[in-house]
Amino acid sequence: MTSVRLPEPRGPLSAALVAVLRGSDSGLPPLPTDAYCDDLQLALYILYELHYLGFDGVPDDREWDPELLALRAALEGCFLGALRADVPIEGSDTAERALDELQLEPVGDDSGSLSHFLRNHGTLDHFREYAALRSLYHLKEADPHAWVIPRLRGRAKAAMVAVEFDEFGAGRADEIHAELFADLMADLGLETSYGHYVDAAPAEALATVNMMSLFGLHRALRGALVGHFATVEVTSSPASRRLAEALRRMDAGPAAVRFYTVHVEADAVHEQVVRHEVVAGLLAGEPGLDADVVFGIRTTGHLEDRLAALLLEAWRGGRTALRTGRITPATPGTRGT
Repeated sequence: MTSVRLPEPRGPLSAALVAVLRGSDSGLPPLPTDAYCDDLQLALYILYELHYLGFDGVPDDREWDPELLALRAALEGCFLGALRADVPIEGSDTAERALDELQLEPVGDDSGSLSHFLRNHGTLDHFREYAALRSLYHLKEADPHAWVIPRLRGRAKAAMVAVEFDEFGAGRADEIHAELFADLMADLGLETSYGHYVDAAPAEALATVNMMSLFGLHRALRGALVGHFATVEVTSSPASRRLAEALRRMDAGPAAVRFYTVHVEADAVHEQVVRHEVVAGLLAGEPGLDADVVFGIRTTGHLEDRLAALLLEAWRGGRTALRTGRITPATPGTRGT
């Protein structure tokens, strides 16, 4: 089993939570008022990780500890409330229209697009930072989405399983997309162990990962999860093409380039399957979930835009975007444990 250490706290809430998970019987402080702050997002990330690989020294049964679940529900209420306030859905919004909007490609460096910046101006240091932050999701790629499978039926379920089968390597362990991303990280001289860069990740990066767990763990949010998944698949192929071009320009290793070239081809197919079978299949059986699908699409864009703005501001200003400072790369090709 992968060894995962508890992150360093970022405020009174996350400090108290880490203490409780280490065996303290002390109470928890009031919740932060800012749903997007480091303290709340880290605490939520920690609670969600109990449902993935857990942490060293934390008993497995803490995953279902009633007090921790109550805390998670309170934090989720804050986070979801902020998202609903920031991403209002109009009565005229439909999933079909929102998906059409996703196919309008950003143009030029002023678009706020990370993939455009990395392709045209990025350095290997920039890409290392990008990969380190994305590793919080990509080293468990597709896992949050798998939770929606038992909540789907018919066309939507069959198509979702087909796409997930590809994400999990189509039966080959070395082709699992999480493994391919670890290979990319090794090519860039990054540490490849699961969760290694959580302390480096700003709240904006944690929020993009927490959103997936929030949507995946709640049956009531199955429509939002499908909307999020559709957003990823519709936008992945063109962005992956730009990122592959960036890595070639930077003379990165073949495994780094391969991760994105695989996604260029696979996600071009997945886009059609997700749109016409997963989304359409879900809404054919549950048309009342249309607004939830839109919410998932728009929320994904909202949180990704916040992260992109933070990274681009730092990089254009000649600064690192990581909380822990610049990365010192290891020997390329070395895999962590």
